[in-house]
Amino acid sequence: MILMIIELLVVLLALYVGSRYGSLALGAISGIGLALLVFGFGMKPGSPPTDVIYIIIAAVTCAGIMQASGGMDWLIQIAEKMLRKHPDRITFLAPLCTFFLTVLVGTGHVVYTLMPIICDIAIKKGIRPERPCGVASIASQVGITCSPIAAAVVAFVTISNANGFDISIPQVLMVSIPACLCGLMAAATASFHRGLDLDKDPEFQKRIQDPAQREYIYGGSATTLDKEIPQSAKNAVFVFLGALIIIVLFAIFQDILPEYSTVKAIKDAPDFTFSDGTVASAAALAKAKAVIPGITEVSTVKLKMNVIIQIVMITAAAIMILFCKASPQKAVRGAVWQSGMVAVVAIFGIAWLADTYFSNYTDEMQTMLGDIVAKYNWSIAFVFFLVSVLINSQGAVVVSMLPLAYSLGIPGPVLLGVLPSVYGYFFIPNYPSDIATVNFDRSGTTAIGKYLLNHSFMMPGLIHVTVSTLVAYALSMIIY
Repeated sequence: MILMIIELLVVLLALYVGSRYGSLALGAISGIGLALLVFGFGMKPGSPPTDVIYIIIAAVTCAGIMQASGGMDWLIQIAEKMLRKHPDRITFLAPLCTFFLTVLVGTGHVVYTLMPIICDIAIKKGIRPERPCGVASIASQVGITCSPIAAAVVAFVTISNANGFDISIPQVLMVSIPACLCGLMAAATASFHRGLDLDKDPEFQKRIQDPAQREYIYGGSATTLDKEIPQSAKNAVFVFLGALIIIVLFAIFQDILPEYSTVKAIKDAPDFTFSDGTVASAAALAKAKAVIPGITEVSTVKLKMNVIIQIVMITAAAIMILFCKASPQKAVRGAVWQSGMVAVVAIFGIAWLADTYFSNYTDEMQTMLGDIVAKYNWSIAFVFFLVSVLINSQGAVVVSMLPLAYSLGIPGPVLLGVLPSVYGYFFIPNYPSDIATVNFDRSGTTAIGKYLLNHSFMMPGLIHVTVSTLVAYALSMIIY
């Protein structure tokens, strides 16, 4: 038990130090923890989440190419037109815009262009910017569990199918999208009258008494409406949306998927002894495609959805390069591609480190937590949330913790119901989207408090996670 605790401290320390440095450090420093566990404590290495990583690379490449074509500018422009048309409702419309942008692209880092526009509209309308900005920043991350190409959703489906919970991407979205929208609208409602109006806020009024500060707050105007969007950029968006539709259709109509013959081991089949005395396991024989009655058998398997997503995304990226004037060089310099590659490294290091630890202590975890989670299945939501606070990645939480949850005997529908709880990294305001939002708000109302945790994202974040998890749990129990 003492050794188990020491090794857990190694894992937590690696995650903590990585989160302090941010960016690529989160995955890289996890490698130090992995090295200590393997070479220092002699633990058997776990398995890196290669399937999820390949999907992220394909999806981020496609989204990055769309951004390079100018397609992202068109999406931002459409969102800005709606927000400026209804400025009084910006506290509700802003999170919806950032949410659906993330759902489309699969990453929350696409909203940096929209955040200054949200702040500008609020200030010009006399609305306290903290109200729409706080919940909009939360919404930009919430969309990850609602995107058909996001790592968290794909990983949930892949791991669930491997553990006997046969579910598809559309079935996950049927639960996560309405649940998260309910959570966001609850957070927006709570934010609608949050804080003092600008004309009644003594700190803000004192600030604008300085002519320079007043000019800084009211003088600028962030907008994308004056930017001309070429038809090629719009075509890139249509290609991207078409790719998403194809993926969803394949997930719904799986009868049309290609099938292939393969050899698999029969369950509980004994080892096979050759005439020379050599012994081979059923799994080894299946890998060698040897068909032996009673030990291995021929079966057909459908093409897996993770492979389909990769093929469709890479193909769509190629079409945009060839026909939509998208520059690959510009794509790798864009925020979408760069943030996506950071996510790849983070998930690679964090998930491998976590899988190494938990796979070596599966029996002990079942003994310690089995009774609790057996009686209160939903309590795993608190574990997901706390881990997310540490590692700043919803995809990494799913990849690293979901196998453990299944090994503890928690049913798939319960885990689907608590999926929104994998977002907890708003708790400590060190995530790039939150920090950027604070900097974009020229009024200074969106802020990180003196005591760190009393920041502008805490209230909408907690309300969202609580409401969306309760709604998702109820929906999952009704459907499944």
